[in-house]
Amino acid sequence: MFKAFRIAVLLVVLLVVAVNTLLLQSRSTDWNNSLWVKIYPINADGQDETARYIESLSLRNFEEIETFIAREVERYGRDVSRPVRLELGLPVTEQPPEIPSDPSRLDIMLWSLKMRWWVGSATDDQDDIEPDVSIFVRYHRSEGVMRLENSVGIQKGMFGIVNAYTGRRYTGRNNVIIAHELLHTLGASDKYDLATGQPLEPHGLAEPERRPLYPQRYAEIMGGRIALADDDAVIPQGLNFAVIGPETAAEINLAD
Repeated sequence: MFKAFRIAVLLVVLLVVAVNTLLLQSRSTDWNNSLWVKIYPINADGQDETARYIESLSLRNFEEIETFIAREVERYGRDVSRPVRLELGLPVTEQPPEIPSDPSRLDIMLWSLKMRWWVGSATDDQDDIEPDVSIFVRYHRSEGVMRLENSVGIQKGMFGIVNAYTGRRYTGRNNVIIAHELLHTLGASDKYDLATGQPLEPHGLAEPERRPLYPQRYAEIMGGRIALADDDAVIPQGLNFAVIGPETAAEINLAD
C-alpha cells in the first residue's frame, strides 16, 4: 500500500511538472507579454583573467539581444514593446554536466534530466523566483574557432548553455550565439549543416531570394552564419547583421 502511495505521489508530481512546462512553453511564445531571460556567467577555464572579465560584465554587454528580438518581433507585426527582458545573474561557480560525446538518444535524455536538476541547484541561492529562461554563459580566455554546436538550448526545461570568449571584441559574436540558443528554448530548430556549420538553403539564409544568392549580407539567426558562398560562411560580428527568417518565426509562433 505504501509503495503504491509513493508511486501515486510521484506520478502526480511528474504530471504537475509536465503541465507547468507546457504552460510555460505556451506562454513563452504567445508574444503578448515580456519573457524574463536571466543570464548567468560561469568561469569555464578557471583563469584569473576570465574571473576579472566576468566581474566587469553588466547588462549593457547583452542589451543588443533585447534590441534584436524587439526589432524582429515588430517586423513580424507583433505589438510588444519589450518582448524579452534580460537580467544578469551572479556568477555560477558550479560547472554544468558535460554533454556526452557522440551521444545516443538515451544519453541526451539522461543529460537533460541532470541539467534540469543542476539548473535549479546552481541558482537556488540567488533566485527566489525562477526566470522563464535561464542561459548559462561559460566564458573561456583562450581564443579559437567558435562553433555553435558547442552550445545548446533546450526547450523542455527552458535553459541554454553557451560557450563564449572573454574580451570586448567577442561581445557581439557571443550575443549572436546567446540569441541562437535562446530561440532554441522557444522551439526554433537549427538551420545549418551540423558537420560544416554552413547555413542550409533556403531557410538557413537571411535572403534566400537574393540574386546572385551569394554573398549574403546577413545571417538567419538559426542558420548561425552569414553565407559568403555555398561552402563558406562567417559568424556575424553582432546582431545588427542577423534576422529571424520566416521558417524560424513560424516555429516560435511569431508568424503563421
